[in-house]
Amino acid sequence: MSEITAAMVKELREKTGAGMMDCKKALAETAGDMEAAIDWLRAKGIAKADKKSGRTAAEGLIGVSSQGTKAVVVEVNSETDFVARNDAFQELVRGIAKVAVSTDGTVDAVAAATYPASGKSVSDTIKDAIATIGENMNLRRSVALSVEDGVVATYIHNAVSDGLGKLGVLVALKSTGDKDALNAIGRQVAMHIAATAPLAIRPEEVDAAVAERERNVFIEQSRASGKPDNIIEKMVDGRMRKFFEEVALLSQAFVINPDLTVAAAIKEAEKAVGAPIEVAGMARLLLGEGVEKEETDFAAEVAAAVKG
Repeated sequence: MSEITAAMVKELREKTGAGMMDCKKALAETAGDMEAAIDWLRAKGIAKADKKSGRTAAEGLIGVSSQGTKAVVVEVNSETDFVARNDAFQELVRGIAKVAVSTDGTVDAVAAATYPASGKSVSDTIKDAIATIGENMNLRRSVALSVEDGVVATYIHNAVSDGLGKLGVLVALKSTGDKDALNAIGRQVAMHIAATAPLAIRPEEVDAAVAERERNVFIEQSRASGKPDNIIEKMVDGRMRKFFEEVALLSQAFVINPDLTVAAAIKEAEKAVGAPIEVAGMARLLLGEGVEKEETDFAAEVAAAVKG
C-alpha cells in the first residue's frame, strides 16, 4: 500500500470537504487512490458528489460565433481578469471565434488557421499578443457544431461584450421547420444547458464509466441499510433511473417551465416550428473548468520583494 501523506489528505479534504481523519481513513481503505477515496467518502455519506476541488478557475474569455447552420465556441485563457477586460484581448477572442467557424473546430485546426487582421496563424497572433500585452495566453478549447438543415443556437451567460463571456453554450437542432421559431427554442434550451450542465443529451448516451461509478457508490450506500441483495438491487436500479433523469438533457425538468421536461418542451415547440425537432448536439464551455488556479499569498510576495 502506498504511503498516505499529509499532502494527499489535504488534497482529499479540498476535493470533498470531509474531515481530516475521515480523509485519512478513506485513503488508507483505498490504498491511496484519490478517486476511489472520494467514492468511499460519498458511499459513507461523508462527501457530496458535486463537491469540487478548491478554486478551479482560469481567467480569460469564452467566445461564440456562428455562420449559417454552423457555430463554434472557444476558450482563450489569460493569466488575469484584468487582461480579460482589455479591449484588445476581447477583440482577439472575438476574432478567433470568427476564424474558428471556417475550420472543423478542433484546437489544432483553429490554431493553424489564418487570422485575417494579422495575416498570420491564430497561434502566431496569440504569441504576438503575449509580447504586446506582457501576459501569457493560450487557446485552450474549441468546439464546433453543425447541421445540414436546422440551426445551431448559441448562448453566452453574463456576456461582457458581444459574443463574449465566462460561459458559452451551443445546441444543434435538426428540423425543416421555421428557422426563427427553431432558433427561439434553441436559445431557451441553450440557457437550460448553461444552468444545469447535463452530461449527455439522452440517458443512454451518458458515459458508461460515469454511470458505473455512480452505480457502485449507490450499491455501497444501499448495503448500509442492511437489506437483502434482491432489495438492494431494486433500490440501486431506482436510484440509477433518477440519476439518468437528472443528468440527461431531454429528461431534465425544463428550467424555463419546470412542469415540462426538456423533451416535452421541444415537442411543444414543434407546433410553432411546423416540423419535428431533433437535438443533434450540444457543447458547454465554462471558463477555467478543470483548471486549478495557483493561489498565491500576495502579502508574502510583496514582503519578499521588499527584502530583495
